[in-house]
Amino acid sequence: MQFPPHASSFQIALPGWVAAELADVPDALPERQHRVALVNRLAARNWREGNGGPFAALVAEAETGRIVAVGVNVVLSTGITSGHAEVTALGLAQARLGRWNLGAEGMPEHELVVNWRPCVQCYGAAMWSGITTLALAGSGDEVEELTTFDEGPMPENWAGEFERRGIRVLDGLAKEDALAVFREYRAALDAGKITVYNAR
Repeated sequence: MQFPPHASSFQIALPGWVAAELADVPDALPERQHRVALVNRLAARNWREGNGGPFAALVAEAETGRIVAVGVNVVLSTGITSGHAEVTALGLAQARLGRWNLGAEGMPEHELVVNWRPCVQCYGAAMWSGITTLALAGSGDEVEELTTFDEGPMPENWAGEFERRGIRVLDGLAKEDALAVFREYRAALDAGKITVYNAR
């Protein structure tokens, strides 16, 4: 069997449509509800574009709302299973700021805004990123029931584990809007129009 040369790098990049989608968005969104609305909007478009699941995230300065980076799920478009929205947003924020610790001394506090509770992979990524706030449109079993994605074995006290590490969790900020996106995704799934990329 012939194998290709060893890979020495891989890239997780935002799809081109994201820039166009953000063209009317100001550099800062001082109201958290507007940040959450933006991730729901990006999540709604992302799966329709074929990039991955109906998930989006952004990193912003907690006090000013200045957007540092956004991310969408790019598993299908990149072929890389770690290309989840939170990982993409956090990585792009860290690259932009040149710091692996988004909570380093002398930096403004940063928050991660997501359209649903992180999966088990993104749970760890968010916990170790240096954010001080995790803002969620919603959480609960509905995401697995509607999308059929396996979110992994999350701790029962997942929010408490964030809080114990100094990361404030704000949940239920726009749950019905997030669920509406998942319901549209499920309708397309039932019609055989999309791919769910669970490996198991």
